Amino acid sequence: MTSRRRRAAFASLGALAATSVAAIGWTALSLPPSVIAPSAAPGVTLEDRHGIVLRSSRADDGSRMRWMRLDEIDPKIIQAFVAAEDRRFYDHGALDWRALARALRDNALAMRVVSGASTITMQTARLVHPSPRSLGGKISQMMWALRLERHLGKQQLLEQYLNRVPLGQGTVGVAAASALYFGASASDVSLAQAASLAGLAHAPSVDNPLVSPARARARRAFALGRLKRIGAATAADLAHAAEEPLLVRRSASPFLAPHFTTRVLRWADDDSTALRGLDATIRTSLDVALQQEIELEVRRTVEAMRARGGQQAAAVVLDNRSGEILAWVGSPDFWSDSAGQTDMVASARQPGSALKPFLYGLAFDRGYTPASILADVARTYMTVTGPYHPRNYDRTTHGPVRAREALASSYNIPAVELANDVGAPALLATLHRAGFASLGKSAEHYGLGLALGNGDVTLVELANAYRALANGGVWRSYRWTAVADGTADGARGARVMSPMSAALVLDILSDAEARIPAFGLETPFDFPFPVAVKTGTSRHFTDNWAAATTGNFTVAVWVGNFNGQPMDGVSGVTGAGPLLRRAVLLTAARVLPGELITPAGAGAAAISICRVSGLRAGPDCPHSVEWFAADQAPSRECDWHRGGRVVLPPRFAEWAAQHGGATDDAHVAARTAARDSVDDRRFRIVSPRDGDRYRVPPGVDRRYSTIALVASGADAGRIQWFIDGRPSSSTRFQLVTGTHTIAARAGDDSARVTVRVE
Repeated sequence: MTSRRRRAAFASLGALAATSVAAIGWTALSLPPSVIAPSAAPGVTLEDRHGIVLRSSRADDGSRMRWMRLDEIDPKIIQAFVAAEDRRFYDHGALDWRALARALRDNALAMRVVSGASTITMQTARLVHPSPRSLGGKISQMMWALRLERHLGKQQLLEQYLNRVPLGQGTVGVAAASALYFGASASDVSLAQAASLAGLAHAPSVDNPLVSPARARARRAFALGRLKRIGAATAADLAHAAEEPLLVRRSASPFLAPHFTTRVLRWADDDSTALRGLDATIRTSLDVALQQEIELEVRRTVEAMRARGGQQAAAVVLDNRSGEILAWVGSPDFWSDSAGQTDMVASARQPGSALKPFLYGLAFDRGYTPASILADVARTYMTVTGPYHPRNYDRTTHGPVRAREALASSYNIPAVELANDVGAPALLATLHRAGFASLGKSAEHYGLGLALGNGDVTLVELANAYRALANGGVWRSYRWTAVADGTADGARGARVMSPMSAALVLDILSDAEARIPAFGLETPFDFPFPVAVKTGTSRHFTDNWAAATTGNFTVAVWVGNFNGQPMDGVSGVTGAGPLLRRAVLLTAARVLPGELITPAGAGAAAISICRVSGLRAGPDCPHSVEWFAADQAPSRECDWHRGGRVVLPPRFAEWAAQHGGATDDAHVAARTAARDSVDDRRFRIVSPRDGDRYRVPPGVDRRYSTIALVASGADAGRIQWFIDGRPSSSTRFQLVTGTHTIAARAGDDSARVTVRVE
């Protein structure tokens, strides 16, 4: 060895020796009293938008989380944490060299960090002196662990650790966590509860039972297994513990809107500015009075649906202007069992036809119009997964249908035709802009079935996407904190579709007459103010969805089963529809519905068209009025009607032959625009019907005790209504006790019905 190398070696050894001496000297220094002094952890209080306390992470007596001496803590908790986190805690020093060697080996083999080998002393060091998760931070953590171990005994270390360890939902220490999850003191818990607390230490934000019951149950089982391994529990103890509920209902302190507040605490954990200081109070966006009313309706819906196999339901309400969450109901009963903590507002499932409005908005931006004729005829598409045969809900085909009717009546085959034309990648990109982040697979994976909702999305994503429709086609994120009244969300958004296309989609979804062919005259969606509504039903009646948006708020609901069990023929109209109606009316009692953007407001022009061909109406055509952008109005007059017969284009010849070969007006009208219930040229009143009997609903605001006035066979703008002989400027009939005559006049045509209100 050369003299230069010897000098370098001696210098290195000297530096190492100096560093070691300095490190030993540093660990020998006494601990600053402030580092290990008992302290109060932050108390987090969540309020609704009016200042009503929803939930608090303080103890039941209202004080901040208090420090518990080790001799006050149930020994089962101590055993469980040692077994789960550091079973050789009493045998090693600050560092477990055997575990460190094993971790180095495992990390090297996996080419990533799979084990950190942190002892309880090392975890305590990170809690009393936080350090970054890096190599330097790890060295700092080890040094502090050596210092703590030198000055504190094992019992003192455990007291520090058990009072400082975060255990989810904003809780710090076993006292706060025991109060939150079990409504109990940490001085007296069951074996299962002790194991649950110990299981949380690994990943408290995702493993706690208020976020993921399945993960929490698995972590409890892990801790119980470790207790059995060290001889602290028998097989009988484990069997008994496994039967205990994960949570115990709390009653001493408020715990309102449990799914929402659970979600808020997770969001707050991700937002360091939300939890500043020792006593953080967060004013959320929730309206607790509306929340409780909708919770009641969710429970009533489940009671009504139970006989048909529907066990669960959920609902969410958003303010359109600000994006605030006004209500969030994740399940009928948070405390019912472990499934009660499942949050269906944030759980992804297939939405069925509820995604169709975004397909049609894309198509309108690509040149289609509500009058465009789509082919509702049997067709097979060749896809990468094989032949695809879309079918309609009613298992029949309807020939030529206008886009307005196809969307309002939710026909599947025309939707797939549109998706095939615009392309699945373009549709997926539109849905991504509409906030459906849950659609994480490729367009090739979903294929054309994406038009029918074969990808999983969440209820809150759906609600916020419909909110984008009401906001002129611009998507912005929702928010969980309250804003000043009337404050609009100024965040920059994503353009989902043009304002014109959004207005056209809303106009179709609020068109009660256009949905008659599929849903009939009586649906839950007859509201006394403008509402755009769409339902969705996944395959085999597994999931029911319904969404409604007004000018000022959006409501979305889900009905089904958490375990995916199908319901007994329950559709979106019969399952989710009634819940949606009640939720919309409850919200309207607190938030003015407002006006939806209209095609006229977006610059569209009303043009008389043929209801069958979608072209400009000729003298022999059944007339209707449709909205068109200035450059999209049809220039050609209808040539389908000839001499009292309808001559269909060649692409519908096979369909006509399969349906009897008839091409007269009555036959085509019966199978196309609105079937013989609305497309017959005879002027008549279709709502209400002659002889109908109504009852004024008790307890309902008088302004909502109305029914729609609908006539068929004339342009809506030409109809004049009369109630008991007096002209009426409204298209709603106010329910007043007695017998009433309702008349309608359009030019030389008139119709009259008599109804009874009790």
